[in-house]
Amino acid sequence: MEDSGNSPRRRESAFRRWFLEPQVKETVGPHEREGVHHAQPWWKVMCLTGVDYFSTLGYQPGIAFLAAGVISPFATLILILLTLFGALPIYRQVAAASPHGEGSISMLEMLLPRWKGKLFVLCLLGFVATDFIITITLSAADATAHIIENPFAGDIIKTHPVVVTLVLVAFLGAVFLKGFKEAIGLAVFLVGAYLTLNLVVAARGLYEVFLHPEVLPNWQNALSLQYSNPMMIIGLSLFLFPKLALGLSGFETGVAVMPLVQGDPSDTYKSPEGRIRNTHKLLSTAALIMSVLLLTSSMITTLLIPPAAFQPGGAANGRALAFLAHQYLGEGFGSLYDVSTILILWFAGSSAMAGLLNIVPRYLPRYGMAPEWARATRPLVLVFTTIAFVVTYIFKADVDAQGGAYATGVLVLMSSAAIAVTLANWKQRTAKRYMFAFIALVFLYTTIINMIERPEGIQIASFFIGFIVLTSLISRVQRSTELRVERIIIDETAEKFIQTLQKGDIRIIANRRDKGDAAEYAWKEKEKREDNHIPPDAPIVFLEISVGDASDFTDELVVQGVQVEDYCILRAQSSAVPNAIAAFLLYLRDRTGRTPHVYFGWTEGNPITYLLRYIAFGEGDTAPTTREVLRQAEPNPDRRPAVHVAG
Repeated sequence: MEDSGNSPRRRESAFRRWFLEPQVKETVGPHEREGVHHAQPWWKVMCLTGVDYFSTLGYQPGIAFLAAGVISPFATLILILLTLFGALPIYRQVAAASPHGEGSISMLEMLLPRWKGKLFVLCLLGFVATDFIITITLSAADATAHIIENPFAGDIIKTHPVVVTLVLVAFLGAVFLKGFKEAIGLAVFLVGAYLTLNLVVAARGLYEVFLHPEVLPNWQNALSLQYSNPMMIIGLSLFLFPKLALGLSGFETGVAVMPLVQGDPSDTYKSPEGRIRNTHKLLSTAALIMSVLLLTSSMITTLLIPPAAFQPGGAANGRALAFLAHQYLGEGFGSLYDVSTILILWFAGSSAMAGLLNIVPRYLPRYGMAPEWARATRPLVLVFTTIAFVVTYIFKADVDAQGGAYATGVLVLMSSAAIAVTLANWKQRTAKRYMFAFIALVFLYTTIINMIERPEGIQIASFFIGFIVLTSLISRVQRSTELRVERIIIDETAEKFIQTLQKGDIRIIANRRDKGDAAEYAWKEKEKREDNHIPPDAPIVFLEISVGDASDFTDELVVQGVQVEDYCILRAQSSAVPNAIAAFLLYLRDRTGRTPHVYFGWTEGNPITYLLRYIAFGEGDTAPTTREVLRQAEPNPDRRPAVHVAG
């Protein structure tokens, strides 16, 4: 009896297909894959990055005052100088070096070889996860703060901030489960409205300072009472500004969205000069806008808001500009400002989720370090949403408590970018290499100070790093017996050797080359013919696979033919010897229509040692591993190439 269309079995199958359906290409954002969407003018793409970058105005002034007190404007000025003369030059270089959205991580990946580079990237991915997850939870928490402090909010909402934040995070996850398509048009609207409202608040704040000139002497008196001389203020500002590092977020995102930036008609894939130039405009304009707003907001909030209001539980905690909007522009305008802030903070979380969903497939599958389900969007959404739930609960939806973790993720990424640019310039011996080295040292200092002052950031990052490394290694082991060869290329000489095999049975002798002279091949041929009863007149070809970069998971197999006296040898290089042999045998089978035979000798030694060597270095007990790769690739024994072991 056939199943009907509404049977539980059919419904389960349909749900499984929906749940595991790859959706990465539908999710655009900070790490969009190139070519999925049409390019846009640079200023529109700036708005896309701005939902993350500019939204920090919602909580940055309050966090700055909690960190630096009355010297908050000076610490903010130091942050602005680092933005304009540190982060901006660094990321202009990153944009030129990775015009297709690879970012600074890929620069370090290329500078560090083999396993070192990949393990370093895995660690950086842990900080990326910290940055994006905390972006989701901190933005949702600050959106909750704006909801709770709004005079129209009900008592139930005000007494359950954690629940409100969890609902916002859950709603974000639900949107992605359905299938999220980020619209640049919406980003332009949100950023345009948010910046306009902030300019209104900033203008009104400056006007209030003009109307009440006594606030400036009061601030100066507070400075003189707490700090004896200007040098002390400068020194403390330099020491405290790492706590304000939230204002640096957005540069890595700005480079990662480069595939969406419209270039010149003459741009090519290898030389997208127009795209690079327009991305430089994007980064510079965003940095200038943010610098002006950061300094202005820090001044007016420090001058006009009582210090007690910044403290946890205070009316300005996590929402200093919103406090001024309500106080000086009325509840109606204040509520409009709250709505705008809530929307852009929510959209910042959307951008972060989109970034996570795109950056995981960008690196881990290439390394063979992603489970198969990681290729599907919806399982990843559930994982990231669950992690965001846990982080929200641990920090109790507190904006201030999450600031250190967020800053850690941002600063580590910016430090890695500075180091990558420094190394690249040092290699080229450019005149700017000393300047970039100094900037890298400043970022490293800032990162270390932030980690010491706010250790929860490195603790969360360590959890993500451990989780990513562990799951990646497990995935690498589980996927180690895949074919892993994307394409096979045969040269002219190798083609002639293969033609000689098409007259009878295809017999391949796997050989680990020693001297590579005729005596070696004569001895190998004699041994294999005697042990396996191969007829003397049956043609044979030797196959030699050497190990290249064993940390790579997939590669092309370029097979070259070599003639050593009367012996025909096929040589290639691969990241894993057994997988390459299996892939070549299946290639011969599909091409000739006959089942190849491959001959090995027994390997002496501990099988556990050989297993570990295979996983880490791509070689080990080759014969049984080759057979297992073939068994998984071809479940039909009648069509599977034959593996012979003797000796």
